[in-house]
Amino acid sequence: MSSDGELFESMRLELRRGSLVLAVLACLRTERYGYTLRQALAADGLEMEESTLYPLLRRLESQGLLLSEWREEEKRKKRFYLLSPVGVSLLDRLTTEWRAIGGSLDRLL
Repeated sequence: MSSDGELFESMRLELRRGSLVLAVLACLRTERYGYTLRQALAADGLEMEESTLYPLLRRLESQGLLLSEWREEEKRKKRFYLLSPVGVSLLDRLTTEWRAIGGSLDRLL
C-alpha cells in the first residue's frame, strides 16, 4: 500500500495535469515559443518541465488546437505557438467549465 506522501503526490499530479492543459492554452492566446511559455507559466506559479511541456505542445498541435511556425530569432531557429481558431473556441468552452467546477468546489470545500 502507498504511503500518505506517495498517495498525495499521485493525486496532486492528477489534479495538476488537467490544469496545465488549460494554462498552456490560456497562455497561447499570445504567440510564444517554448522557453517564454515556460517562463510565463512559472511566473504565475505553474512550473513545468520541458519533458512535460514539449510533448503537450505537440499533442495540442496534432489535435488542431495550436498553430506553430519555425522562425529565426536572435540567430536561432525557434518554434512559435499560437492558439488556432479551434483552440480559441475550445479554450472559451473549457474556461466556462473550469469556472463552473471551481464554483462547485468552492461551495463544497
